[in-house]
Amino acid sequence: MNYLEIARIDALRNAQAKAVALFAEIEARGLIRPGISESDLSQSIYELAYEMHGVKKHWHKRVIRAGRNTLAHYREDPPNLLIAEGDVVFLDLGPVFEEWEADFGRTFVLGPDPLKHKLLHDLESAFSRGKAYFEEHPDITGSELYRYVQSLAVERGWEYGGPHAGHLIGEFPHERIQGDKVTLYIHPENRTRMRDLDTMGKERHWILEIHFIDRLREFGGFYEELLTV
Repeated sequence: MNYLEIARIDALRNAQAKAVALFAEIEARGLIRPGISESDLSQSIYELAYEMHGVKKHWHKRVIRAGRNTLAHYREDPPNLLIAEGDVVFLDLGPVFEEWEADFGRTFVLGPDPLKHKLLHDLESAFSRGKAYFEEHPDITGSELYRYVQSLAVERGWEYGGPHAGHLIGEFPHERIQGDKVTLYIHPENRTRMRDLDTMGKERHWILEIHFIDRLREFGGFYEELLTV
């Protein structure tokens, strides 16, 4: 591995570490609480990210989902809800730190419901198993990893809630091909090797997303972080 690639990996890890610190501060300040709206929480998080790290740029919209809105995937825009006692709430944030993208997602449960706390455990476990599966299969394609993550949802009694299970990450803006909703994603139709080099001959780095839902009980959860470093 050459010096430039080591520097890229360090930059991605540093961006994620800042995102982890941001999430810890969100929790420490009690920002996720009953009685506020998803949009108000989003604004509070934006202000906190600026206060902590000077972040003004987010490479994707801040996704704040509570209650039944946790069934919705990224591209949906459900109505703004008030957060209620007992809700599941998840955050999917994409802050840009010094032109390096972070993409980090976690789920929070406001109350003691054991099934919702099982969801937290299952999300974390599925991420760990998905990462291990990726590492064990050097020629894995996006579709193969998507199917594996989908199988983990079924195994744990959930439905997989998203049209894909992750995407590329890198320098802002990361590699894009206009209109490409398949090969830059861990998508059920992406049959290219995830470890193929990008259009500039550099290693690609990926985010893994886990979105499990219970459609009948109207809640779901989300877990997301770096897959490849």
